[in-house]
Amino acid sequence: MGDFWPRVITSAGEEGVVADLWRKVLVVLERAAGVAALLALVLAATALVLVLSRGRAPAQADYTVAQRADAKVQACANAGLVRNAVMLNTNRALPGNAGPVGTLATAANARIALFNGGQYLLARLDPATPPDLAASIRDFGNALMDVGAAAIAETPNTDPKQAQRLSKADELSKHIVELCK
Repeated sequence: MGDFWPRVITSAGEEGVVADLWRKVLVVLERAAGVAALLALVLAATALVLVLSRGRAPAQADYTVAQRADAKVQACANAGLVRNAVMLNTNRALPGNAGPVGTLATAANARIALFNGGQYLLARLDPATPPDLAASIRDFGNALMDVGAAAIAETPNTDPKQAQRLSKADELSKHIVELCK
């Protein structure tokens, strides 16, 4: 890069002081770019260390028995609320005079219950929730969103992959009921 500018200047007929000035400017710019790259590397490494050291949720031992119990009660209540919303909206009967708009509205409510129910579970999960219950609720929330996304894409329940997703969500729901007893 250092030889490019002097050639351009020389080919334009300028020599001497201007060419020397450009060489000096390029040397300064090259050094500044090197320093900036080094600073960026140090900043990125520092950010990575901070994220890795501070980005973790506290270990289960950091929560009191009462905090864990409260988190379990809340997680189970949230799961029950979502299960009920999904059951009601995915099994809703069409009104007799539904027509195309009513059919789409009923299907949309079912899809909203699935997708938003999954998001709700993930967003409301307290870090103090017992690990086995938390893992099952995360899996259930993600399974509901998978079923909902496929339903939005108009994948029928008879599709083998969708049937598998539905079965997985049902198994996870039953497992959460057992964990919440």
